[in-house]
Amino acid sequence: MSTKELPSPELLRQLLRYDPDTGKLYWKERTPDMFDKKDYYKSWNKQYADKEAFTAKTSSGYHNGSIKCKNYYAHRIIFSMVHGKKCLEEIDHINGDRSDNRIENLREVAHAENMKNSKMQKHNVSGFSGVHYDSASGKWRASINVNGKAKKLGRFSIKSDAIAARKEAEAKYGFHPNHGRGQ
Repeated sequence: MSTKELPSPELLRQLLRYDPDTGKLYWKERTPDMFDKKDYYKSWNKQYADKEAFTAKTSSGYHNGSIKCKNYYAHRIIFSMVHGKKCLEEIDHINGDRSDNRIENLREVAHAENMKNSKMQKHNVSGFSGVHYDSASGKWRASINVNGKAKKLGRFSIKSDAIAARKEAEAKYGFHPNHGRGQ
Protein backbone atom coordinates (compact mmCIF):
# COMPACT_ATOMS: atom_id res chain seq x y z
CA MET A 1 0.00 0.00 0.00
CA SER A 2 1.49 3.31 -1.02
CA THR A 3 1.17 5.64 1.93
CA LYS A 4 3.01 8.84 1.14
CA GLU A 5 3.46 8.81 -2.65
CA LEU A 6 0.02 10.18 -3.44
CA PRO A 7 -1.09 11.61 -6.78
CA SER A 8 -1.35 15.41 -6.76
CA PRO A 9 -4.35 16.96 -4.99
CA GLU A 10 -5.39 18.40 -8.37
CA LEU A 11 -5.49 14.96 -10.00
CA LEU A 12 -7.36 13.53 -7.02
CA ARG A 13 -10.01 16.26 -7.31
CA GLN A 14 -10.29 15.55 -11.03
CA LEU A 15 -10.94 11.84 -10.38
CA LEU A 16 -12.90 11.86 -7.13
CA ARG A 17 -15.65 13.71 -5.31
CA TYR A 18 -15.57 13.84 -1.52
CA ASP A 19 -18.69 14.07 0.64
CA PRO A 20 -17.62 15.73 3.91
CA ASP A 21 -20.86 14.80 5.69
CA THR A 22 -20.35 11.05 5.23
CA GLY A 23 -16.57 10.90 4.73
CA LYS A 24 -17.06 8.91 1.51
CA LEU A 25 -15.39 9.21 -1.88
CA TYR A 26 -17.15 8.86 -5.24
CA TRP A 27 -15.72 8.43 -8.73
CA LYS A 28 -16.26 11.38 -11.05
CA GLU A 29 -17.18 10.96 -14.70
CA ARG A 30 -14.11 10.70 -16.90
CA THR A 31 -13.40 12.23 -20.28
CA PRO A 32 -12.06 10.39 -23.36
CA ASP A 33 -8.59 11.94 -23.02
CA MET A 34 -8.11 10.04 -19.74
CA PHE A 35 -7.97 6.67 -21.52
CA ASP A 36 -5.65 5.01 -24.02
CA LYS A 37 -8.51 3.30 -25.83
CA LYS A 38 -10.84 5.68 -27.62
CA ASP A 39 -14.24 4.47 -26.39
CA TYR A 40 -13.24 2.92 -23.06
CA TYR A 41 -14.38 6.00 -21.15
CA LYS A 42 -18.03 5.19 -21.98
CA SER A 43 -17.95 1.76 -20.35
CA TRP A 44 -15.87 3.06 -17.44
CA ASN A 45 -18.35 5.87 -16.75
CA LYS A 46 -21.31 3.51 -17.03
CA GLN A 47 -19.76 1.14 -14.49
CA TYR A 48 -18.09 3.56 -12.04
CA ALA A 49 -19.09 7.24 -12.43
CA ASP A 50 -20.99 8.58 -9.40
CA LYS A 51 -20.45 5.29 -7.54
CA GLU A 52 -18.72 5.07 -4.19
CA ALA A 53 -14.95 4.65 -4.42
CA PHE A 54 -12.42 3.18 -1.99
CA THR A 55 -14.92 0.74 -0.48
CA ALA A 56 -12.44 -2.08 0.18
CA LYS A 57 -11.22 -2.43 3.76
CA THR A 58 -7.90 -3.65 5.05
CA SER A 59 -7.80 -6.22 7.86
CA SER A 60 -7.07 -3.32 10.22
CA GLY A 61 -10.21 -1.43 9.15
CA TYR A 62 -8.91 1.27 6.80
CA HIS A 63 -10.79 2.01 3.56
CA ASN A 64 -8.57 1.70 0.52
CA GLY A 65 -8.65 1.57 -3.25
CA SER A 66 -6.50 2.09 -6.31
CA ILE A 67 -5.68 4.82 -8.79
CA LYS A 68 -3.61 3.92 -11.85
CA CYS A 69 -2.90 0.45 -10.43
CA LYS A 70 -1.51 1.77 -7.12
CA ASN A 71 -3.30 1.22 -3.81
CA TYR A 72 -3.93 4.08 -1.42
CA TYR A 73 -5.68 4.65 1.89
CA ALA A 74 -8.89 6.70 1.61
CA HIS A 75 -8.07 8.88 4.62
CA ARG A 76 -4.79 10.01 3.05
CA ILE A 77 -6.52 10.75 -0.27
CA ILE A 78 -9.23 12.75 1.51
CA PHE A 79 -6.79 14.75 3.61
CA SER A 80 -4.78 15.62 0.51
CA MET A 81 -7.88 16.61 -1.49
CA VAL A 82 -9.30 18.83 1.25
CA HIS A 83 -6.07 20.52 2.31
CA GLY A 84 -4.52 20.72 -1.17
CA LYS A 85 -1.22 19.17 -0.15
CA LYS A 86 0.42 15.80 0.09
CA CYS A 87 0.48 14.33 3.58
CA LEU A 88 3.96 14.36 5.06
CA GLU A 89 3.06 12.77 8.39
CA GLU A 90 0.54 10.17 9.56
CA ILE A 91 -3.20 10.81 9.38
CA ASP A 92 -4.90 10.07 12.69
CA HIS A 93 -8.57 9.12 13.05
CA ILE A 94 -9.32 11.21 16.12
CA ASN A 95 -12.26 9.11 17.37
CA GLY A 96 -10.40 5.85 16.69
CA ASP A 97 -12.88 4.65 14.04
CA ARG A 98 -10.72 3.89 11.01
CA SER A 99 -13.72 3.88 8.69
CA ASP A 100 -14.86 7.38 9.77
CA ASN A 101 -13.22 9.56 7.13
CA ARG A 102 -15.10 12.79 7.81
CA ILE A 103 -12.54 15.59 7.61
CA GLU A 104 -13.22 16.74 11.19
CA ASN A 105 -12.11 13.26 12.32
CA LEU A 106 -8.77 13.41 10.48
CA ARG A 107 -5.60 15.19 11.58
CA GLU A 108 -2.03 15.11 10.34
CA VAL A 109 0.35 14.21 13.15
CA ALA A 110 3.82 12.80 13.72
CA HIS A 111 4.02 9.11 14.62
CA ALA A 112 4.73 9.86 18.29
CA GLU A 113 1.59 12.02 18.50
CA ASN A 114 -0.48 9.36 16.72
CA MET A 115 0.61 6.81 19.35
CA LYS A 116 -0.87 9.09 22.02
CA ASN A 117 -4.31 8.36 20.53
CA SER A 118 -4.15 4.59 20.15
CA LYS A 119 -6.51 1.86 21.29
CA MET A 120 -5.83 -0.36 24.25
CA GLN A 121 -3.60 -3.28 23.31
CA LYS A 122 -5.43 -6.56 22.61
CA HIS A 123 -3.40 -8.47 25.20
CA ASN A 124 -4.26 -6.01 28.00
CA VAL A 125 -6.06 -7.78 30.84
CA SER A 126 -6.32 -4.95 33.39
CA GLY A 127 -8.74 -2.88 31.31
CA PHE A 128 -6.45 0.18 31.37
CA SER A 129 -3.49 1.02 29.14
CA GLY A 130 -0.19 0.93 30.97
CA VAL A 131 -1.54 -0.87 34.03
CA HIS A 132 -0.42 -4.46 34.67
CA TYR A 133 -0.60 -6.88 37.58
CA ASP A 134 2.83 -8.08 38.73
CA SER A 135 2.19 -11.52 40.26
CA ALA A 136 5.75 -11.74 41.63
CA SER A 137 5.25 -8.71 43.88
CA GLY A 138 1.48 -8.96 44.18
CA LYS A 139 1.16 -5.32 43.13
CA TRP A 140 -0.21 -3.30 40.23
CA ARG A 141 2.44 -1.72 38.03
CA ALA A 142 1.89 1.48 36.04
CA SER A 143 4.06 2.63 33.12
CA ILE A 144 3.88 4.85 30.05
CA ASN A 145 5.81 5.11 26.79
CA VAL A 146 6.87 8.62 25.80
CA ASN A 147 8.84 9.26 22.62
CA GLY A 148 9.69 5.56 22.38
CA LYS A 149 10.97 5.28 25.93
CA ALA A 150 9.25 3.38 28.74
CA LYS A 151 8.78 5.28 31.97
CA LYS A 152 7.96 3.39 35.15
CA LEU A 153 5.31 5.13 37.23
CA GLY A 154 5.44 2.83 40.24
CA ARG A 155 3.95 -0.26 41.89
CA PHE A 156 0.69 0.00 43.80
CA SER A 157 -1.21 -2.23 46.19
CA ILE A 158 -4.52 -0.92 44.88
CA LYS A 159 -5.40 -1.07 41.17
CA SER A 160 -7.17 2.31 41.24
CA ASP A 161 -3.93 3.97 42.45
CA ALA A 162 -2.05 2.53 39.46
CA ILE A 163 -4.80 3.76 37.13
CA ALA A 164 -4.66 7.25 38.70
CA ALA A 165 -0.87 7.37 38.22
CA ARG A 166 -1.25 6.37 34.60
CA LYS A 167 -4.01 8.95 33.95
CA GLU A 168 -1.88 11.67 35.58
CA ALA A 169 1.07 10.74 33.33
CA GLU A 170 -1.17 10.77 30.23
CA ALA A 171 -2.22 14.33 31.05
CA LYS A 172 1.38 15.37 31.80
CA TYR A 173 2.69 14.03 28.49
CA GLY A 174 -0.19 15.31 26.34
CA PHE A 175 -1.96 12.07 25.47
CA HIS A 176 -5.26 12.41 23.62
CA PRO A 177 -8.38 11.90 25.78
CA ASN A 178 -9.33 8.94 23.52
CA HIS A 179 -6.06 7.11 24.23
CA GLY A 180 -6.54 3.63 25.65
CA ARG A 181 -10.15 3.22 24.51
CA GLY A 182 -11.36 -0.36 24.07
CA GLN A 183 -11.04 -2.41 20.91
